[in-house]
Amino acid sequence: MSLNHVRPWRNIYRRKSRQIQVGNVAVGGDAPISVQTMTNTLTHDASATIKQIIACADAGADIVRVSCPDEASTKAMKEICAESPVPIVADIHFHYKRGIEAAEAGAACLRINPGNIGSEDRVKEVIKAARDHNASIRIGVNAGSLEKHLLDKYGEPCPDAMIESGLDHMRILQDNDFHEFKISVKASDVFMAVAAYQGLAEATDAPIHLGITEAGGLTSGTIKSSIGLGSLLWAGIGDTLRVSLSADPVEEVKVGFEILKSLGLRHRGVNIISCPSCARQGFDVIKTVETLEKRLEHIKTPMSLSIIGCVVNGPGEALMTDVGFTGGGAGSGMVYLAGAQSHKMSNDKMIDHIVEQVETKAAQLDAAAVADAAE
Repeated sequence: MSLNHVRPWRNIYRRKSRQIQVGNVAVGGDAPISVQTMTNTLTHDASATIKQIIACADAGADIVRVSCPDEASTKAMKEICAESPVPIVADIHFHYKRGIEAAEAGAACLRINPGNIGSEDRVKEVIKAARDHNASIRIGVNAGSLEKHLLDKYGEPCPDAMIESGLDHMRILQDNDFHEFKISVKASDVFMAVAAYQGLAEATDAPIHLGITEAGGLTSGTIKSSIGLGSLLWAGIGDTLRVSLSADPVEEVKVGFEILKSLGLRHRGVNIISCPSCARQGFDVIKTVETLEKRLEHIKTPMSLSIIGCVVNGPGEALMTDVGFTGGGAGSGMVYLAGAQSHKMSNDKMIDHIVEQVETKAAQLDAAAVADAAE
């Protein structure tokens, strides 16, 4: 039974949005909230870009965005889209023809920026290319690149200006009978972004792509994104997201999943519950968790692991996890399986043993899932 049935305070009631397709990934409606990232290689270097896309997909990315700043980039897109294991979104700014070329090359979605894409006639040409090549569109509004007439009207970037920009471009798509689109209203200011998304969610049933743009480095960007995206997701807003970090795109994927996992909205891989450590710890908790995170990256099966340094909270946390280890004395600790005490294990052999236990449990869960699907 889901914990939500017995603990109603855990429920998140998602906003009702209509569903679109980004390649083979459904976005909106009752589809899982998808995690996106963006490559930072030179797109015209197809080999390097494909390598990075594969690494992101292995980390769990559902969709990957690729920048198309020039014709050389869109020429490479045909190979990139053909080799990618996940749908590709072409990132288009300024040059609407790049959007047409990207659609022709096989992009699953075209991201256009209302602040720099140009006239309505140019947008119509991008719409036609998207329709002709079965691509969806993302209207990507950014506080840092709003249209001049909106800045003149509002005096500065603000939530109302961002919402108006997005709705204006939605109308262009709708007037051209194109409805396969999602929309985002990103800002680097958390307050502005959250307010814009809240207003947008009330104004449309279109799928919403979440992001705090230019969030910063790995630590600061993770914190800003967790606050902004977490509050929106908790309120039921958001159908797909990207965590924007000045870091390896793989890290964006990891943070995105951790945000969703913390809210019970997606479940992938091992959720490690660990203490911050103190003088009571029976082993080096910090080093152990760091090692286990790397050793267990290959596990895709949703499961939980508790690594607690002492018996103050260790046994209680282990009751709620698939596998657990609680520090004790005399160089050993207690292993818990399925919430129950199982056996003692020496600290020096504990990491290999825990990895083995997690892999065994993951295999059991995978086999059970296959059996359930076959019934």
